[in-house]
This record gives sequence, structure tokens and C-alpha cells, in this order.
Amino acid sequence: MGYIGLWMVLATALLMAFSGLPAWIVLVCTSTLFATCGVVFGLFTLSLFFALPLRLLGLLEHDLLQALPLYVLIGAMLNRLPLIDILFRVANRMLRRTPAAPYLAGIGLGALFAPMNGSVGASVAMLAHAILPRLKAQGATPEHGAALICTASTIGVVVPPSLVLILLGDAMMRAHTEAVTATGSMVRVINTQDIFHGALLPATLMLFLFFLVTWWNHRRPASSIDDSSVADTISVLVTRNDRIVAACSVLSILALLILVTLGYLYAVEGAATGGLALLLYGLATRTLTRPVFQAILHDTMAITGALFALLIAASMYTLVLRAFETDLWIRNFLQGLSGGGSAALGVVLLILAASAFVLDAFEIMFVIIPIVMPPLLMLVPDVTWVAVLALLVLQMSFLLPPFGYAILMASSVLRKNLKQRALSAALLPYLLVQAGVVFIVLFWPNMVWRNDAATLGDASNHKQLSNEEIQQLFEQQRLQNEKENQEEK
Repeated sequence: MGYIGLWMVLATALLMAFSGLPAWIVLVCTSTLFATCGVVFGLFTLSLFFALPLRLLGLLEHDLLQALPLYVLIGAMLNRLPLIDILFRVANRMLRRTPAAPYLAGIGLGALFAPMNGSVGASVAMLAHAILPRLKAQGATPEHGAALICTASTIGVVVPPSLVLILLGDAMMRAHTEAVTATGSMVRVINTQDIFHGALLPATLMLFLFFLVTWWNHRRPASSIDDSSVADTISVLVTRNDRIVAACSVLSILALLILVTLGYLYAVEGAATGGLALLLYGLATRTLTRPVFQAILHDTMAITGALFALLIAASMYTLVLRAFETDLWIRNFLQGLSGGGSAALGVVLLILAASAFVLDAFEIMFVIIPIVMPPLLMLVPDVTWVAVLALLVLQMSFLLPPFGYAILMASSVLRKNLKQRALSAALLPYLLVQAGVVFIVLFWPNMVWRNDAATLGDASNHKQLSNEEIQQLFEQQRLQNEKENQEEK
């Protein structure tokens, strides 16, 4: 019966690729249709539908989801307030001695704001508005500008503490819980901080190489303009107030990112602090007018509603897949591979890479991760390492021409057909950097920092527990979580 779920996944992918409907509508329609067929043909009973409300209530009670609308609010304010424009001009002025100044500033803005902005699509729109006009003024081709925008927009996938990492941490925690329950391993289930810490070193290495590649590729001015025009473009007017705002903004953002990543602030607290700081900035500079504030609230409500609709639809979708026992089919398939855990890891990473051609990061976290990760973690129990590899593969897949999600979003924002050969050539250095980091993490797992208590090690050495011991273990963990939540409050 599990193969029916695979047909369901195929139908969903085709509808998402060719129908143009929002992802949550496709998920609800396909899951409802296949569930109805399952009831009609007697594959499962109607009681399946009565399990959905309790499943949704348990999902929405998660405290971590409070951070979701706050991150969306931050992204909406960044898109509407002139802060990014100020930072871009100040960075250009500071780096005016090199023709690569606008490109380096673009990568820097991606590193600062993409983690706070959330999705790849939103980051593409934000960076295109702030960066592309100045890149054109310096003589950059649309393809080189699009390559930089696409690359910078994907930085938020791997740089903690982005919304993508928060959602992945939650999805991996659920998958790890299932794997621990199935294997009876006496280990601590990972949390979001484990994912943050694991991604820190690979993300730092990738950022450094991105800056290096960007400087090397654009260290000489474009041949279509002369040096004097480049200097005039870079040496734009920067006031003292601009420098003060830029310095305070960069220090504040870095402090928030570091404190949340290291666990001194929770993700909800960090997002609330960042949103309040942007609100005060808009009021102090009088850029947060009534129409702008209304537009920010409209964007926040619309995006948050879409994300929660996607989350609810994905929960319904995975419930139907489990009713068809597709998760068991996938587990048996992965366990039956001749290469063992390594082969299973390769298959799952390929599935994630293929999903990135048609799905955004949020859709992958809500739909794909809950299906493929639990059986994988039963074979490859190094959870944090697997999560970081998944992030790196997703980021690289978003940039793969011609159908990478970031590329499609950039073409939509620019509203022009990009020359694929020129765009591929411009993206190639960044793709090589990403492939190199994936290779390093894959063959040098110590690149990923792991909490010893959450590292499972060799699955053959696990202590098998009885059902009573497993229940006691999870009850202890639940009490510990409640105690931590009380201390937090």
C-alpha cells in the first residue's frame, strides 16, 4: 500500500510545477482526494479524518512557532524601511578603493539580513530592490547581478539563527524523536540550538569563501565603463547620520544573531527584540509613516497566514501518507539499499536537491523532511551532521541553473529572460564553493560541532530499551523541558 503514497507525491509535484496554485492548496487537494479514495476502497477508515484536529492542536501548541510571525514582521520592515539602502551606501563608501565594492556589500547584506528575512523568495525581492540599480550603474550585466542576488538570498538557509534553521531544528527534533522511539536508543533528542551550533563553522567557511570569490571576480571594473564613472558611482553621498545608523544597525544585528546562536537568547526573544528595534528606528527617523506601517502589517499578515496554511496543509498531507504506510515503505527501501547508511544518506540528499527545484525551503521543511528523515536517522544516527548536510545541499540546489528556486524567483523579480549560459558562468564560482563545503562536511564530519549527549554514534552500539524505559525517558525529558520553560518565563 505504501506505493500509493508515492503516486500521491508525484501528483503533488506535478500540480505544484504546472498548476500555478499555492502550495498549501495543492497539498490540501491531493491529500483530500487520496484520503477519500483510501476510505472508499477500504484501505483505511473514516476515523483518519477525526485524528487531524488533535494533530493540528498539538502542532500549534509548539512555542517555537511564536517566532515565525516575528521573523516575518522583521522581513516586512526591512523591505519597507530605508535601512538596507543606508547600509549599502555606507559599505560602498568604506570599500570604495575596490571596484568590487557593490558586490561585496551585496554579499554582506545577504549575510546580515537573509537570516532575519526568512524565505529565499523574500530575500531575492529585498536584495534586488536595494542592490541591482547600483550594480547596473557600475556596468554589471543582468546575469552577474542576478547571480549575486541569488547567492546572497540563499545565505539565510545556512547562517544561524535563520527562520529556515529554526523550522529545520523543529522538524529534525520530531524526526529524531521518531527514530529514537523506533530504535529504543537512550539518547537526548536534539533541539534547535544543536542545529545552530552545528551549522556555525560550515556557514562561516562558506561566507568567507563567498567574499573571497566575489572580490576576485570583480576586482577590476567592468569593461563597459571607465574608472572615473566607477568612482563616481561608489562615492555616493554618505552623511554622518548614515554612518551612525549603519554602525548601530550592524552591531545590533550581529549581537542578536550571536546571542541567539549561542543560546543566550531564545529565538522568540531575539525576533521580538529585532522587530522592536526596527520599529523604534522607523519612528525615530519618521520613515515609518501610516501608509508604510499599514503595508508592513498587510505583508506580515499575508505571509504569516500563508506559512501557517502551509504548515496545516503539510500536517494533513503527512497524515495521509502515513495512513498509506508510505513512511514504512520508505524505511524498508532505505534499509534494503546495499550501501547501508551511506547509500540511504545519498538517496535522501538527492531527494532534497530535487525538491529544491520546485519547492521553497519552508515547503521542504514541512512536507519532505518529516517523510524522509525518520527512516534515515535510524540508519545514520549522527543527527546534527545529517541536518547540516541537508541545509548545504538545499542551498546549493536553490542555485543550480536553470530551475533552481532562487534563479526562478530572480527571473520573476527582474521580469526579464536571463541568458542561461551567462548566468551559469556567473554562478559557477559560488556553486564550486558550495560543493567544496559540502565535500568537506561530508568527509570531515568533525567540521560540524555536536553536543555529545545528542550524538548517537554507531547504531550497533545502542542500548535497546523496553517500552516502559522509553516512556520513562520521554517523561523525564518532558519534565526537563517544562522546567526550562518556567525558568525562561
